[in-house]
Amino acid sequence: MYLIVGLGNPDSVYKNTFHNVGFMAVDRFAEKIGAEFTKKECKAVTAHAFVGGSKVIIAKPQTYMNLSGESVLSLTAKYKIEQDAFFIVYDDVDLGLGALRVRESGSAGTHNGMRNIVANIGTQTFNRMRIGIGRGNNDRMELKDFVLSNVSADDMAVLDKTFDSAASALTEFCQGVPVQKIMQKYNAR
Repeated sequence: MYLIVGLGNPDSVYKNTFHNVGFMAVDRFAEKIGAEFTKKECKAVTAHAFVGGSKVIIAKPQTYMNLSGESVLSLTAKYKIEQDAFFIVYDDVDLGLGALRVRESGSAGTHNGMRNIVANIGTQTFNRMRIGIGRGNNDRMELKDFVLSNVSADDMAVLDKTFDSAASALTEFCQGVPVQKIMQKYNAR
């Protein structure tokens, strides 16, 4: 069984903001595997499907970004998900727009949602997929204001290609492809 968690904020006002890139990426993954978000559980909306014979749960925490760990902890406990069987997908301001980076562990950096996940599950050793949102010409804008700003049509066109790559990488993961191979394939792009 696999758990894929996209990070974001639940209210419609945040729908097209940079901080919701994690939600957007898992939406694309759900679309790719034919899953629909129909269930509410563990402080998240979830979609359930099968990929390559394995059950996959895709979750979008509804706790708001800074409390994402509450939902992740509940989901991993309820479904007895091992640390190597889940992915957290989220935005990263330190990566250029559209960059995709997969890692098996690491610090939470400046990302409050990831800090809360690490605090709740008690480890930094879990798979994560960072999607670059960059700062572009907005380096003078406060970080909070930038991540909560709407994604322009031009930036969305760049991110759209990244969401396709993210969905493919997550599909491969749920088909049993080792994370190291996924890193080699997708981090090089």
